Amino acid sequence: MSASLPYEIDLELIRKLDRNGPRYTSYPTADRFVDTYGPDAYRGWVARRNIGGVRRALSIYVHLPFCSTLCFYCGCNKIATRDRSKGARYLDYLAREIELQSPLFASDKRVEQMHWGGGTPTFFDSKQLAALFSQLCSHFDFASDGEYSIEIDPRTVDAEGVAALRAMGFNRMSLGVQDFDPDVQKAVNRIQSEEQTRAVMDAARREGFLSLNVDLIYGLPRQNLITFNRTLARVIAAQPDRIAIYNYAHLPERFTPQRRIIASELPQPDTKLKLLGLAAQRLAEAGYVYIGMDHFAKPGDALAVAQRQGRLTRNFQGYSTHAECDLLALGVSSIGQIGPTYSQNFRDLENYYASIGRGELPVMRGLELTIDDLLRRAVIRSLMCDFAVCKEITGVSYLIDFDEYFSEELIELRELEQCGLVALEDGWINVTPAGRMLVRNVCMVFDKYLRGAHEPRRYSRVI
Repeated sequence: MSASLPYEIDLELIRKLDRNGPRYTSYPTADRFVDTYGPDAYRGWVARRNIGGVRRALSIYVHLPFCSTLCFYCGCNKIATRDRSKGARYLDYLAREIELQSPLFASDKRVEQMHWGGGTPTFFDSKQLAALFSQLCSHFDFASDGEYSIEIDPRTVDAEGVAALRAMGFNRMSLGVQDFDPDVQKAVNRIQSEEQTRAVMDAARREGFLSLNVDLIYGLPRQNLITFNRTLARVIAAQPDRIAIYNYAHLPERFTPQRRIIASELPQPDTKLKLLGLAAQRLAEAGYVYIGMDHFAKPGDALAVAQRQGRLTRNFQGYSTHAECDLLALGVSSIGQIGPTYSQNFRDLENYYASIGRGELPVMRGLELTIDDLLRRAVIRSLMCDFAVCKEITGVSYLIDFDEYFSEELIELRELEQCGLVALEDGWINVTPAGRMLVRNVCMVFDKYLRGAHEPRRYSRVI
């Protein structure tokens, strides 16, 4: 592969083809999970995850859903509260879930990757976080060269807290910023100074964190090209290793906090597209590599290296460098992947607590993937991560004639080829530079669950 994957921002093409569609952190997507997949099915698949001599390390995701303040744009599964006792109770049940889960992995408990998300994990103090990390270390074998990351709110952590996180074992950090403009911050109820953010980043570098990620959002109320350009300049000057620029999806009917956002203050669709184009241009000029979707990274970052080497994958945490790992999910609403299966814990605290209180795994639903699911997942992952699919390799791997199996899909792809999104040549499906920002559109062609005319309405806009 080339040193970096070029992309083009064709605003007219994006305007023409923007539609609702999944983000493909999994295929099939989580809305396809079924209630008939429960704790017994989960245990059965964990028990045979390494049958046949194939040894798979673990990646662990821990969901910590609490926040002390409510950001109006947020669509995450979170609980806004200043009552610290609620957090302490949650940690108690999380510890009990770990006690239920860890014996299932006793035969192979090596962990190579871990991520803590939320909510705001740093809602909890350093002593509570250290106790949780220590408990996990007592039940699993963490690789000395593993990737261990945590999402933080810079408003809740000082230099001492950053040092404590590093001492626990975290070596990667993701910081929420969204926008530095004061008017935008007021509109979304997240007041966070550049000084706070830079202080945390400087402390993380002093403590030896290997990678820093900054999250931004375009399409927020009161954003415009001038103010967002200032935010981009300030973020680029801070030199994070990765930058994620997410599209704000205004769905107040689904996410109650968004009802506090004044819809008339949202940028017009044309301005929103220009915000995306501005961000992509500024990051390219600053030397960041386009990873895919909404992610950019420095050329030497692990994500960029994995992409060049063909090792990049995509899972419920987004883009990842550990395609070979099973994903163990802990905490309310968290989603895991064991072998050819997905599982999700209860999404509300009441049922999550009740299940653990009975001594049962809190698995609410899941899915056992069919051969067709696995094939389509492989194609979609290749498109999302490599912007290309080799028909021959896919055909040999799954014992199919690619053109015959996907005859209907190829008809649709030829239409996208005429639009300039893909190039079909020499046994390959290649996403063009102009199509890479719209790669979700290409992936949707291979999603058999979207064959119903109204299916995509349940998802957010692609751009």
